[in-house]
Order: sequence, then structure tokens, then C-alpha cells
Amino acid sequence: MASKEPFMQRHHFLLRRLHSFTGVFPIGVFLIVHLTTNASIVWGRLGVATEKSHGGVATFQHEVEFIHSLPALLLIEIFGLWLPIAFHSILGVYYATTGKSNIKHYRYQDNWRYTMQRISGYIGVLFIFYHVATLRWGWTWLPFASGFNFREASSTTAIALRGGSEEIGFGAVVIGLFYLVGVLMLVFHFANGLWTAAITWGVTITEQAQRRWGYVCAGLGFGLAGLALAALVGFVTLDIDEAREYERARIIELESAAAPDQQAGQLENALARH
Repeated sequence: MASKEPFMQRHHFLLRRLHSFTGVFPIGVFLIVHLTTNASIVWGRLGVATEKSHGGVATFQHEVEFIHSLPALLLIEIFGLWLPIAFHSILGVYYATTGKSNIKHYRYQDNWRYTMQRISGYIGVLFIFYHVATLRWGWTWLPFASGFNFREASSTTAIALRGGSEEIGFGAVVIGLFYLVGVLMLVFHFANGLWTAAITWGVTITEQAQRRWGYVCAGLGFGLAGLALAALVGFVTLDIDEAREYERARIIELESAAAPDQQAGQLENALARH
């Protein structure tokens, strides 16, 4: 006889752990890599033999080119990132809307953290959608949106974070604050979710273990927040003309390197026709 329990209740244990797991891998791991890569616009200036103004631009461009050189990048994004994010977000919204917090009656730290986890999740979903839609899908019709070109990674990212303008004006303030709040909400959601994931998976059972793990998660959260802030400031204050100078030189370099191969290919085609 088939069970009359709803699907969500019948598979509650499995879905909870899948929700917890996808929040850490691949989403959390990607967040760490993504923020570290974006912050290279600042830390890339350290120890680079080129002009200081080009150090961060060169490093960030190198990181972006590596990502876009990956085989089947679109499939990696769909199955390795977008689908896990969709699964985690939909299930997270379900848990958030069906769960209850005791914050009105018991002002304990856990209740505040639980409420902030839900709020940061809502804001995070909206932020991710805008971020991906504008810079990855090219939906430039959205407010303060501009496109992204991986061949001109630094300059187009800087313009995007200035609200579609090369100048620092009203759009830069709006988008800058939106990005700051959105990324910080994602960082909190990940760090706090990492703490609760250890409890969910039975890793931190005792109160002492949970406290120690909490310090680790808090340290990770502050570190990621620092990377996010560094990246935001680095791009907003970037000299776009100097960035374009390097990007154009890099494009010429890549085209020159590809020219012999293209000429060889044309010669082989010509010989094959005769």
C-alpha cells in the first residue's frame, strides 16, 4: 500500500541532506573561487613585473581567460552550478516558508541566525539572478545593466559595477550598494549554512565542538567579506582607460599568436584543393 505522506515529508531526510550538501559543494566552493578571482584585481598588483596599474588587470584577465578556456564551459555551468543553485534555492524557499522561528518569543542567538539565514537567502536569490542575467546572459535591458566581454574583463566589469557608465555617478552608487549587500548576504548565508551543515551531518555534536566550528566559519565569512569588498572597491576605482590599454595589447598578442596557425590551416586547405 502506497504511503499517503506528502513527497516532501516522505523524503525529508534525503532532501535535507542534499540541500545542505549543495550549499557547500558546489555552490559554496564556487563562491570562494569566484570571490578570490574577482579580488585579483587588487591582490594581482602584488609581485607583478609589469606596471603597477596593469598588475591587477593582467592577473584578472589571466584568471578569466583560464575559465573561458575550459572545455564544455556551458555544460559545466548548467549542471555544475545553475541547476544546483536552482535546486538549493527552491528547496530553501520551501523550508523557509514552511518553517517557523521563535524570534518574537525567544530572542536567542540561534533564532536570530535562523531568521537572517532566511532573509539572506531571499536577497541572495535575487542578487544571483541579476548578476548572472546581466553579466553572463547579457540582459542589458535590466536597470543599470551592461554587458560583459571576457576579452575585456576588467573594463567591462568596472563599467557594470558603475551601473553601465564609465563615470562614478548615481548608477555606481546604486549598483555598488546592491552588489555589496548582495554579496555580503551570500557570504553570511554560506558561512552560517556551513556551521549548521556540520550539525546536520553529525560532525559537531557537542556544544564545545559547535562553538569551535563557529569560530572557523566566522573567520571564513570575514575573509570572504574582505575579498568581496576589495573586489568591489578595486573595480569601482579602476582606471578604465589604463585597463583598456592592457586589454587591447593582450588581444593583439593573442591574435598574433593565432595568426601562424591560421595561415598554416589556409595553406593546407589550398594544397588539398590542388
